[in-house]
Amino acid sequence: MQPSSSKSLTTMEKETIYQQIVEYSLEPIIVHSNYKVLYINQSGAEFFKTDKKSIIGASVVEIFTEEYRGLITERIRAGTEERKIGELIETVVRRFDGTVADVNLYSHPALFGETEAIHSIIRDITGQKKLEQDLMELKNEIATPIVPVHEGIAVLPVVGSLDGDRCKRLLDIIPTKVQGQELQFLIIDISGIYTIDGVIIDYLYKINAVLKMLGISPVFTGLRPELAKKAVEVCPNIASLTTMATVKHALKILIPAR
Repeated sequence: MQPSSSKSLTTMEKETIYQQIVEYSLEPIIVHSNYKVLYINQSGAEFFKTDKKSIIGASVVEIFTEEYRGLITERIRAGTEERKIGELIETVVRRFDGTVADVNLYSHPALFGETEAIHSIIRDITGQKKLEQDLMELKNEIATPIVPVHEGIAVLPVVGSLDGDRCKRLLDIIPTKVQGQELQFLIIDISGIYTIDGVIIDYLYKINAVLKMLGISPVFTGLRPELAKKAVEVCPNIASLTTMATVKHALKILIPAR
């Protein structure tokens, strides 16, 4: 067994060893103290699309987009004053070329030489988030079936929760779905939704307008009584939309009329 050396490392030697360990990490790592960047490894500089000199000394808070700066400031305060480990979170950073990236952030207190600092590890999840978005869009497209039920007539059942994001996706998907189907009427059945508000009603008007521009007459069915009352309170002009009680009722009216 080798005897241990009694020689203590100098502050500069400690910093050198620390930097050597961190430098070879494939993930971006930032060491900061008093909200200023003390050190960044090469992977970090490349990720932020700049050189080390440009980021060392910069405000670590301003790396993050504005909506996250309050959260990041509080995490740094807790890490500095309470030496509290910052749990893994998702956030967004702005790189030096102006682009933004979704990241996972994990931070813990550390010593940078003799300086109390915070060691932050950043993991780029932009590709993962893009894949999740693509899968969600595919799922939404699959979950938006336009079912032909008669010559020139199709039904679009809308099932589940409806919010601004889903309405926007419907507005994007429906025109593509009806293209080439030679429809005269599209029955949009909303009997499967349980809430309605001004945002949803606004998108119903937009869907209505787009379909009419494509030469298709939209008919909304299945609006529950309590939702109908609320819809009128939110938007008195909603009666201008063509509505019928049920899909069955709409088909009885539309098929003979043709």
